Parts: sequence; structure tokens; C-alpha cells
Amino acid sequence: MQIDVLGAVRALHDDGSPVDLGGPRHREVLARLVAAEGRMVTTDALVDDLWTDPPVRAVGALRTFVAALRRALEPDRPPRNPPRVIVTEGPGYALRLPREDVDVHRFQDTLARARRSPDAVTALGAALADWRGPAYADVTSSAWAQRERARLEELRLEGVELRARILLGSGAGADLVAELGAHVAEHPWREPAWELLARAQYRAGRQADALATLRRARAMLVDQLGLDPGADLQRLETDILNGSVPPEGTPAAWSGAGVRLGPRTTVDLARTLALAGGDALVHSRRDRLAAIQAAERTGDLALTARIIGAYDVPAIWSRADDPEQSRAVVAAAERTLTGLGPDGPADLRARLLATVAVESRSADLSGAELKHARHAARQAEELARHLADPALLAFALNGVFLHSFTRPGLAPERDRTGAEILDLATRHDLPNFAVLGRLVRLQSASALGDLDAATSHAKAVDQLAATSEAPLVPVLTGWFRARVTAARSAEPGGPTAATAAAHYRAAENALRAAGMPGLHRGLFPLALLGLRLLHGRPAPTDPHLDWGPYRLWARPLVLLAQGRDEEARAALAAVPEPPRDHVQEALWCLTARAAALLGEGGTAVRAAAALRTAGAEHAGAASGMLTLGPVARYLAEAEACAAG
Repeated sequence: MQIDVLGAVRALHDDGSPVDLGGPRHREVLARLVAAEGRMVTTDALVDDLWTDPPVRAVGALRTFVAALRRALEPDRPPRNPPRVIVTEGPGYALRLPREDVDVHRFQDTLARARRSPDAVTALGAALADWRGPAYADVTSSAWAQRERARLEELRLEGVELRARILLGSGAGADLVAELGAHVAEHPWREPAWELLARAQYRAGRQADALATLRRARAMLVDQLGLDPGADLQRLETDILNGSVPPEGTPAAWSGAGVRLGPRTTVDLARTLALAGGDALVHSRRDRLAAIQAAERTGDLALTARIIGAYDVPAIWSRADDPEQSRAVVAAAERTLTGLGPDGPADLRARLLATVAVESRSADLSGAELKHARHAARQAEELARHLADPALLAFALNGVFLHSFTRPGLAPERDRTGAEILDLATRHDLPNFAVLGRLVRLQSASALGDLDAATSHAKAVDQLAATSEAPLVPVLTGWFRARVTAARSAEPGGPTAATAAAHYRAAENALRAAGMPGLHRGLFPLALLGLRLLHGRPAPTDPHLDWGPYRLWARPLVLLAQGRDEEARAALAAVPEPPRDHVQEALWCLTARAAALLGEGGTAVRAAAALRTAGAEHAGAASGMLTLGPVARYLAEAEACAAG
């Protein structure tokens, strides 16, 4: 099976015969799953992408499209066997094919290899030849496809120029002139294209043509854009006039020379985009990693350290959205720290250490890795205080905050960190860190049940967001207000539980498009479970709820709600300790409640021991986004069960 989207969307059997994919909507569903690169796309997201104004039965229609695609892609799959190509995952679908079997994935991987090694130039040429037209060419009206088409076209142009540069470095010239001439004619605004064409002409012995090319480039840039040619074009013109054009050299040499501005520019742009959320956040992190990799290829440790440390985007959530990418960033930072050594520049070491701390927040890190990251956070803080650099100290304290979830009950400590970040940001005009400080204090007040203080921080941070263009903030404060509604719904005269659930649903809808999958998945079911516990009701049993990372802790209560007590007992026995993050108190409270209902004294003892230090806090409220009510109630249940 092969799927191609670099042109019109199509699928081919192993023998090369085409697969009948059905109508335009069927092909668009398949294309959207290809664009997700193996990640799950929720049903709601697919509906929103397929229809500007979804019809009443949109979800049913989508399921029909998926069923038809599954039959087309796996015609020989026996009945009742689960599909292997388009799989159901949580509340949506994902495409499961090796990357080499999808032309766009193959192209991106080949381009990445060619950036690292000139040996991949032949494969890059083949991957460029796979393009049959614009990507997703027959998906013409969808916003997601337009964004992907623009992104991939930029990569294609980069691939064309990278291939030409590698070939020029290996001695080619004459056979590239026609190809690069067509490339320049189609994309006259790309200065690298003009430079490459002039180099190819010079290499072919056509010095006069090379000079004419550079003059045409100058005229076009000045007359139509009002811009002077860049330094590279000007330098090349001088070298040609002097008859002393240096050879391109190896790709390592030219990438090293050309990257000194590029990665920094890229990472600055990525940093700006990250604060916009949504697709921009996802793409910015990918661009940031590409810039780091480009900087590492230069062998310049100081440059690499600056590129890694420049992405000081405040982080409020204790789980990384893309753990694999975060590990790659941490590994690069660790390599650079090792290269700089303990006597390296203190400011660069502090930024690298802070990056290690901020990025090392995946739930699946080992205890030793997390301990190392906490130590990195404290080292960064110490260096930043010594340097008296307020922006660097705020970034370092961000890492300290993210590693202040080592046990339940640390909301007061986090509030002190948030207060210092806010003070630094206010005194030194650091608006993005002012937002972070407010959100940390909101979460801490929420955890301590001080809803008046938390509401004051929510109002203040919303005002900051309006002036600092931080669209993710209203998403988070919307969740906080839903959390307040849930808490009030358990009070006499408060709103109804249905009203609180509706507020949670509205907050969930806003979060779905916010570009924070590490935060999004499983949060809504956990909030609904907390709301039910506040009202003394059993857990929700809707099979369509995606519990995400919270499934293991919710499952015993869900099984109890279904009357499956022995299965619940077995599920409780398999429950691990919660990750040390914003909702650890909530997960311990779920364990305590299940243990009390099942009379499991041993588990109750463990839960009570963990929760005693958090007796003054509210379960789940450290997130600022949901609540299960006071920890003290669950602690009392666990202690009573433990006492027999």
C-alpha cells in the first residue's frame, strides 16, 4: 500500500494499481489523516476541517467515509478483525502506515537526511521527482489543506535549492543551469535561487551570464521591492568580477557559513509564533528543533547554545505536548553543555540548564531523569541570580516551577515562585513572564481553595493577554471559570451540575483548537468525573470518553459505576502512583475513593500517606482548570478504610 498526496490524493496497491478511494470527501479524510503524520485527529476536528458549516449528521457522515476508506484500503481484511491502516484511537482516527509508504513523509524525511549529509542527494532528487503537482491538489477549499500546501511548497523549494547546492559542491555546473533558470523564473523573489543560478553559470564557464543574472536579480529586487541584494549576492558579484569565486566546498562548510543568521532568525520567529497557540504553536516547536539541528551542524558551540536558549517561551503545564521532541531538545542542550564545559560562559550555561528543566517535563521520564532536571533548574536559578539578569532569572524560575510537583501539597511553594516571576516581569517589562506569573498564582490560589484571589489573578491575566497578544490565556481562564462554576454547584443556591458541565464543555471546545495536546487529552472526562464526585454521583460510563493519560486512575470508579466490582478491584490493584504533575492530588483522591468503596485497606494506606501533606488543598485544582473538591474529604475516607 502506498499513499500519495504530492499532487492529487491517491492510493496504490502493492502492484501499482490504483485504489478506488471514493468521492472528494473520502479523499479529504484520508489526506487530513496523512497531514497528521500518525497522530490522532479527533472526530470533532475532522468535522470542522471538512465542513465550514457542519450538517446535523456530520459525525455520521464522517464515520461512513472512514468505513468506506477502510474497505478500500484493506479489501481482504476478515470480518471483525480490527483495521490496521485507519485505526480508531480515543475520540478520533489515526493513519498507521510506515513513513516510507507515504510520499510526503518520505520527502520530508529525505530532506532532513540531505540537510545532514550530502550522500542523500540522489534520494533527494528522487523525492523531488515524486511531486506531481501542488500538495493535496484536489483538496482546494479547506483551510487546513491550504496551510499544509503552503508549508510543503516552501520545503519543496528548499529541497530544490539544497540539491543544487550539494551538486555544485561536488563539481556539477553546466547541467544545472537550465534547471535553476526555470526555478528562478518561477520564483523570482528567492535570493538563494539567483545565487545558485549565477554559481552554476560561472561553474559552466559563463562568467558574463553569471554577472548578468546577478544584475537582473539586483534590478528586480530594487525596482519591485525597494530592497538591495543581500550580502551573499553582493559578495558573489565581487568574486566573479575578480575571477576568484571560492568553491562551494562540502555541505558542512556551506551550511556552517550560511546558518549563522538563519537558525537565530528561525528560532526568534518560532518563539513569537509559539505564543500565538494553535497550529502556530505546533509548527513553531518543529521549526525551533530544525534551527537547533542546523546550529549543531556548524560545530559552533556558542551559536548552538544561543539558539537553544533563545526559545524562552513560558510554560505553565507540567507535561510536554510532544515528549519525543522535548527529549531531542534536552539531548541537544546536554551535548552543548558538555561541549562548553563547567567554565563555559555563565549566561549560556544558565539558558541551557533552564531549557533542560523546562523541556524535561514529560510524564514518562524516569525518576533519575526528573531528579537531574530539578537539579538543572536550581543550577540555572543560581547562575541567573549571580548574573543579575531578570529575564534569565524568570526563565530559570519557570523551570523551578515546573519541577515543584515532587509531592502533593506544594501550592504555597509554587505561589512564592509565581510571585517572584510576576515581580520580575512587572519591574523589568517582561510581559510574557507577567502572564506566566499570574497564571502560576491563579493555579496556586485555586489549589488552596481561595477562589476570590484566583479570580483576581484571572481578571488581571486576561487584561495582560489582551495587550500582549497571548490568545492561549483566555482558554486557560475559561477553564478556571468552569472550575469555579463546578465548585459553586455543590453549594446551596449555586448553579446546577448541568450548568457546570456545560461550562466545562465550552472550555473543552476552546482548548481543542489551542494547540496544546499535552494539556488537552483526557482533561474533560476528568473534569466531569470531579463534578460527579462533588455531587455524590458515580463516575461517567460513556464509552466514547477519551480518558487519555488518566484512564488507569479513573477505571476502577468507572467499573464500579457499571457494577463490575471484581474487575474494579483488579483495576485498582494495577493503578500506579500518579505522575508528579498538576493533577497528582486528584489522581490520588480517585485511588482513595476507589479503595474506600472496595474496602482495600492496603491501597487506602498508600493513598492516605500521599495525601496528608495536601490536606489543606483541593484535588485537581492545582491545574486551575477543574476540581474534585477538598482533599480532606478523600483523605478522611482513606484513613477510615485503612483503620478497618
